[in-house]
Amino acid sequence: MTKPEALKRVTAADVARALGISRATVGFVLNNTPGQTISHATRERVLAEAKRLGYRPHAAARTLRSGQSRIVLLILPDWPMDYSMRTHLDEASLVLDRAGYSLVTMTPHPGGQAQPLWETLRPDVVLGMAALPRKTIAAIHDSGVPHVIAEVLEDQQGPSDDGLRYAEGPRLQVEHLLAQGRTRLAFAGSSDPRIAELVRTRRALAVRTLLERTGQGFAADADLDPTTAGNVVEAWLADGIDGIVAYNDDIAALAVGAVLRAGRTVPGNLAVVGHDDSPLASLFVPSLTSVRVDTAGLGRYVAELALSAATDAPRPEAGPETEARLIVRESTAAR
Repeated sequence: MTKPEALKRVTAADVARALGISRATVGFVLNNTPGQTISHATRERVLAEAKRLGYRPHAAARTLRSGQSRIVLLILPDWPMDYSMRTHLDEASLVLDRAGYSLVTMTPHPGGQAQPLWETLRPDVVLGMAALPRKTIAAIHDSGVPHVIAEVLEDQQGPSDDGLRYAEGPRLQVEHLLAQGRTRLAFAGSSDPRIAELVRTRRALAVRTLLERTGQGFAADADLDPTTAGNVVEAWLADGIDGIVAYNDDIAALAVGAVLRAGRTVPGNLAVVGHDDSPLASLFVPSLTSVRVDTAGLGRYVAELALSAATDAPRPEAGPETEARLIVRESTAAR
């Protein structure tokens, strides 16, 4: 089947043919080639005709000429696209766009058959949102990507921060509840298998803080979902649990809802502190105490990190955006 003429890519040769000038001259203008003595009038004619015909530069050819694709590839784990992740990616994309780069994301899946984007796009930089297997990093290097920024999965020792949320958050959650006089604490995780590693990381960090402060671990611990939250929280109330460290604001809202449906009060009977300070935290009734991390600032930092690799600019230093802050609201108000 013949491709419709309207869908045919307009080339520099088409522009040259329409103007009756050489292909080389058109190429020099469209590629902004330095050192060429082309008159201003000819340059304007070429640009105007290219615009009229709908000429668009061929990305692959441009990459071959310049050696740069001006693409940053961000490899994401299979995490849900929650508020903090969306804010992080939006800001990173904006910073890169202002510098003339495009942000592309991909999520590898076990057993996936698609060709990796680092092979098809030839990005200037590949970033790993989370640690990557050593063989994956080697494959990216072998494909010709000049800059790979990622931790090696096999080199990680024990729980660490989870990239977007930092280790400070669970410490603030635990210390706040202890300061409110809560003595029997529970950890409420998420049952979503996609974020199991993140839940394990935050749980471990919270346990570490509680052990350091009290010499004891959590009195109760469970992953919640809408089908189990009611029964679990009722059992916690019966067992005298008076404070919940929640994995994030969604889990905190589940716990608070279960307490209220059980006929108890928040924070009277049970105080709950969430994480991420999503819009839900301030809109929920009662409003949720939560940990705020400047995910937009982290997005800017990640983008600047990629740009420093692509352009040999100085590596950025992580600033205040890496610090977590506790935002106190109704769910943990003093008794």
